[in-house]
Amino acid sequence: MTDPPDSALHYPLGDALPAAGRTLDVAPGVRWLRMPLPFALDHINLWLLRDEIDGVAGWTIVDCGVANDATRQAWQRIFASELQGLPVLRVIVTHMHPDHLGLAHWLCERWTTAAGPGARECRLWMSATDWNVGRLGSQRGGFDGDGAASFYARHGLVDEQALAQVRARSDYFPSLVPQVPARFRRLMDGMVLAIGGRDWHCITGYGHAPEHIALHCPATGTLISGDMVLPRISTNVSVFHLEPEGNPLPLYLRSIAALRSLPAHTCVLPSHGKPFTGLHARIEQLRQHHDDRLAEVMAACIEAPCSAADLLPLLFRRRLDLHQTTFAMGEAIAHLHALEAEGRLSAQPGDDGVLRFRCTQRAL
Repeated sequence: MTDPPDSALHYPLGDALPAAGRTLDVAPGVRWLRMPLPFALDHINLWLLRDEIDGVAGWTIVDCGVANDATRQAWQRIFASELQGLPVLRVIVTHMHPDHLGLAHWLCERWTTAAGPGARECRLWMSATDWNVGRLGSQRGGFDGDGAASFYARHGLVDEQALAQVRARSDYFPSLVPQVPARFRRLMDGMVLAIGGRDWHCITGYGHAPEHIALHCPATGTLISGDMVLPRISTNVSVFHLEPEGNPLPLYLRSIAALRSLPAHTCVLPSHGKPFTGLHARIEQLRQHHDDRLAEVMAACIEAPCSAADLLPLLFRRRLDLHQTTFAMGEAIAHLHALEAEGRLSAQPGDDGVLRFRCTQRAL
């Protein structure tokens, strides 16, 4: 989903964006910076929070960017121009996807001081589930490769060139997340972190990542939403081959519905796009978006049994590269599984081994 009605959301900073190697103040003690991404979605927003730990003044980083030279160089410019001579004290990662976790090890290592009286470890803070899954993914073959190719083929992706590319991507995640810190501090739902003299409340979300952590500061009315709520695109909600029967879409919808308990005027700091207000309106837009997609999928499967691959032209009316195709396949499967869990569709393998979903008697 793109380009929601402008009247529903408000962008407090207008069209302003942080310049390369610089930051913008977005809330008391919170600075916004952007890093490049080597994807069609070409940027990620990261956050610097003014902090103090054990009497040492410094900064907390929220999310890291992918592990490549361009992002490391961008961070070096930030270190030189934006930290006011103060150290980074800790690194918080909202979830395990490469654009968020990729450089966590490098950042923690860069800001851990040597042994001695002034020794200090810059620790990674994130959920235990995403830390463990991130460590699995950083190993060659942890996510992609033959297992992923077989899964997509089972759901109707028959393009041999695309499948060969998926098989060849066994080192894709490790190339963007080559290492995850061996030690971390666990974040859990309901925890309250004291950052810069203000309380930040941890809010878990599901469906996009195993155990995503958003951070809400009631004192400033600010929500670092990670990828759970984005202003102009819909968050990817996918089924992957490691959990082939997964049903993440209801988890995601329940997670964002729970964010309605936050004040309507909350300033949302998303991982992609611009800071905005209008959280409740955006949650409703996302709910409606998925309701519409579910209706489209249901109508297609009533007309004829469909595989996930059959649905890609219906759900994604644009040309997709391989990276986007794998996400699109996962999202199509997520919508099919949601309808299957409701008893409205049932999956049956064809003679070619492809799973196709057909309307059940209950849904008629």
